[in-house]
Amino acid sequence: MNALTLTTNDHPFLMDFRPEHLQILAECAREVLIEAGQVIFREGEIADKFYLLQRGEVILESRLPHHEDVPIMTLGGGDVLGWSWLLPPFTWHFQARAITRTEAIVLNGSHLVIACDRNHEFGYELMQRLAQVVLKRLQATRKKLLEKTAAASSL
Repeated sequence: MNALTLTTNDHPFLMDFRPEHLQILAECAREVLIEAGQVIFREGEIADKFYLLQRGEVILESRLPHHEDVPIMTLGGGDVLGWSWLLPPFTWHFQARAITRTEAIVLNGSHLVIACDRNHEFGYELMQRLAQVVLKRLQATRKKLLEKTAAASSL
C-alpha cells in the first residue's frame, strides 16, 4: 500500500490534527473510488476500514428482520464512515451503500488500533473525534427507529 501525504485540508475530520498524527494516519491511507450502487460493507461482516468521504453520497442502513433495510442517514463529502473497527467484536453494525459514485480516503482500522495503543496522545485525539461520530450516528438511528415504530403503530 502506498501511503498518502495527508494534510489538514484533505478532509474536515483531519482539521487541527498535529503533523505527527497526520503521518500516522497517512501510513495506512489510500484513495478509493466506489461506484454507485456498490455495497461498501454489510452489517455483521468484519470491520477493518475507516472512510473519509470526499465526494459522492453513501446511505447508511440498518437491517430489521423481516423488513426492508431502514435508511438511517445519508453521508456525503466531508463526512466519515465506519467506526466499528474500533472495538470488539470488530464487525459492522450497519450496512453502507454508495448512492452516487463516491471518492474516499480509506484507512486501515487494524493499523489505527495498534497506533492508538502505541501512541496514547494520538489515540486520545482520534477517540475524541470518533466519539462525536458515534454520538451522531446513535442519535440518527434512534430517530429513524422511533419514526418506524410510530408509523407501524398507526397502521
